[in-house]
Order: sequence, then C-alpha cells, then structure tokens
Amino acid sequence: MEKWFRKEFGDGLVKTAVGFMGGKAKNPTYEQVCSGKTGHAEVLQVEYNKDKVKYEDLLKFFWRMHDPTTLNRQGNDMGTQYRSAVFYHNEEQQRLAQKVKEEIQKDRYKQPVVTEIAPASDFYKAEEYHQLYLDKNPSGYCNHKLRW
Repeated sequence: MEKWFRKEFGDGLVKTAVGFMGGKAKNPTYEQVCSGKTGHAEVLQVEYNKDKVKYEDLLKFFWRMHDPTTLNRQGNDMGTQYRSAVFYHNEEQQRLAQKVKEEIQKDRYKQPVVTEIAPASDFYKAEEYHQLYLDKNPSGYCNHKLRW
C-alpha cells in the first residue's frame, strides 16, 4: 500500500513506513510476524500534513485498496498478519474510522466488512528491504487496481 498512498497523496504525506502493530512481541522480525505467533498485523504508518490531507480521505483510500470483507487475507497472502485493520491514535480518528467503515459497508459491500478498528500500539518498523518495496521491486505482485 505504501507506493499507492504516496502516489495518491503526494507531498501531503510527510513520511511513510511499513511495519508491524497490534501484537504482543517486542521488536518482531518479518519472519516472526509471518509465523502468526506474534499477533501483529502488517501495517503502513502514515504521517501526513493536515493542511493538505484529511484523515477521512486516507481512510477512504485505505478501504479502496483492498478487500475488507476477507478475514485474515489480502490477495494471495493469508494469515492473521494480513487482517484488515485501522489503528487509531485518538478518539476523533476512532470516530472517523467507524463512520467510514459504516459508509463503505452500506454503499459497497454485501458481505460484512471485517476491518478491525483498534487503538494504536507500539509500531515496529519492518526491515529496510520492506520499505518502499514496490519502488525497489517494480514487478512485485501487488500492482493491482483500486476497488471503487
């Protein structure tokens, strides 16, 4: 998702990083997260300029980028680390995440949207080879189309 967020929001994003959140282990590696034993989700952390980008627009784009009706799966990737999740940092973000989730459920999907909305916990940055992955690997299989 990192490439697509950067492309969509451009200089409205201050910084992005891929990593892990929502689990119990401290400083997990990619291999540990892939085992499914740490409880982490693979996530994109986004720092954005609030004068150029609305949080609600980030949420709407997030839900356009994947199928939020599949539990613990995104495309060919399966496991709890691939669950659909929004980790919020304050009550306003929580409220907006719930609002947008309800809107997309009503407007776009017949199956339940299973996206987890949970408080942010410690973020662990993934190894460097994961950062800007599709820039480094342009033929990566994640080159897909938006859902709506």
